[in-house]
Amino acid sequence: MALKDTQKSLKDAEEAVSEVVDFSITMGIMLLAIAIIGTAGFPLVEHMQEAQHTENIKQSFTVLTSNINKVAFGSSPSQSVEIKLHESTAAVSGTSSIIVEMKVWNSSTHVVDTKSFDRQLRVIENRYKERSIGYENTGAWAKYEREKVVMISKPNFAVAEDLLMIPVVMLSGSSSVSGTGLVRVVCDGGLPSVHRYENVSMVNITIGSEYYDGWGRFLNETMGMQVTEYDVLNGTVSASKQYLPDNIDVVIVSSPMRVTIQ
Repeated sequence: MALKDTQKSLKDAEEAVSEVVDFSITMGIMLLAIAIIGTAGFPLVEHMQEAQHTENIKQSFTVLTSNINKVAFGSSPSQSVEIKLHESTAAVSGTSSIIVEMKVWNSSTHVVDTKSFDRQLRVIENRYKERSIGYENTGAWAKYEREKVVMISKPNFAVAEDLLMIPVVMLSGSSSVSGTGLVRVVCDGGLPSVHRYENVSMVNITIGSEYYDGWGRFLNETMGMQVTEYDVLNGTVSASKQYLPDNIDVVIVSSPMRVTIQ
């Protein structure tokens, strides 16, 4: 009888130990899962939220670009567009610029003259950490950490067999808003001017911009121009094209615009 009691006691003890071990393993798995979620899951969720915010901003700038270009080309006196901030900053800023140099045949003197047109552009920009998305000279651009510039909306340059049209949108204003929530970008157009150059045999465009490498690809791939220089130090790109033997006309549409961010 005593032997049976001893065997029963040992069996109960083994089952108790087994339950303790099972409980310990379960707790260990739960703690490990919590640790994994804490170290990997939360950053992943945060990254997904940031990516979604960036995508929303890109879509907002696509709409903003379309509306602002109506003002730039005189089809609307003003436009107002809302964008949503997420711990970011929206501002009118920068010192971006464009220089257009041309070789123009002078029919009076029968020589080739050099003509130059230059203006400051500036940018409407949303910045979040190391990311920026901006409207600049009828186009929209995105720049990410350690990555090349991505073109969101193509600039409204136009080229035909005998005509090249170059827009120049000059932004003024210095307002900025930081934080989270909706902000309104208000653009009021000024008096645009048209500059026409006839019998042009060569065009060289130099753009100074934070998005200069995106501009370089656009001028090369879309406008068929040869990139002659990337100046990383100064953030400029130069591209040129010869239009011989048949010269072309160049039309530069210069549009001043006042921008306020509320």
